[in-house]
Amino acid sequence: MHGLFDRLKIRELGLKNRVFVSPMCQYSSDEGKPTAWHLVHLGSRAVGGAGLILIEATSVSPEGRISPRDSGIWNSEQSTAFKAITEFMVQQGAVPGIQLSHAGRKASTRPPALGGGPLHSEEHPWEIIAPSSIPFADGYPSPRAMNLHDIEMLIHQFEIAAKNSLEAGFQVLELHMAHGYLLHEFLSPLSNKRTDEYGGSFENRIRLPLQIAGAVRKVWPEQWPVFVRISCTDWVDDGWDIKQSVQFAELLREQGIDLIDCSSGGILPGIKIPVKPGYQVPFSTRIRKEARILTGAVGLITEPRQAQEIISSGQADAVLLGREMLRNPYWTLQAAKTLGIDLEVPAQYRRAF
Repeated sequence: MHGLFDRLKIRELGLKNRVFVSPMCQYSSDEGKPTAWHLVHLGSRAVGGAGLILIEATSVSPEGRISPRDSGIWNSEQSTAFKAITEFMVQQGAVPGIQLSHAGRKASTRPPALGGGPLHSEEHPWEIIAPSSIPFADGYPSPRAMNLHDIEMLIHQFEIAAKNSLEAGFQVLELHMAHGYLLHEFLSPLSNKRTDEYGGSFENRIRLPLQIAGAVRKVWPEQWPVFVRISCTDWVDDGWDIKQSVQFAELLREQGIDLIDCSSGGILPGIKIPVKPGYQVPFSTRIRKEARILTGAVGLITEPRQAQEIISSGQADAVLLGREMLRNPYWTLQAAKTLGIDLEVPAQYRRAF
């Protein structure tokens, strides 16, 4: 039986605890490069004791950004800009991770603070791509359906982004295949209406995500992990569901993927989701058991004893905290105190503990 503050070893990487900071878009980048905001935001969570900190959805191409203020790692200038952040995380004993993403038909939008929605013509929108020419919602542009050259290019872009991430000092990669972004769009029959080898059957819809997982695993160091975040269900009849997620997770494991980050939803707007504390944990439990792969639980995990129970009962191998970490970057240190665990605190802060 393990606890929240037990070490977790994945391949040759040792994590000091099982508290992970979930990747959360900050919409504060400059041409894809992180800014001082990112150093303070992410550095605070490292000082706060988290074992792994995953950088927000970071695009593998300019066109793959959700908004013009999104993080990117398609060039060496961006890679260099991340180094100060990853070095600081490591100095605090945290493992730096990055989530690689392409927004697909949900790209070329305004940051939420500016109202969201598609960019207007005067805001320099760009062409968006998707498995099929189906807009995300009313008022959104129709994406261009990807051709085989686009697919080959996308695989290459993920490979380059992985290499740049290594150069930037990251030790964990997570591939974003959730929340209605491009790779999830290929998985879900609600957004993928292709009639070629990349659409139709389950085997065809998972083809590109598996190819990207395999390609990235080959260029990422053998000793370090690769995670995949999936939406375990679309919460819609005839959409992607937990049964397909289990099958997909098994195949990802065979590709060398080490952990499934179990989220849900995002493929369509306006879907009613039964949100409550821990509402996605059963997905993590089922995938962990049936696909025989490490899992991370995410979604309204806020209380230390709740997180401890998820780990100690075998429902997941780690917990990922998002909004709670925005509210309290020192959640990990306070959770340790609640659970009676003596954690090492940065020397500068010891007098407060």
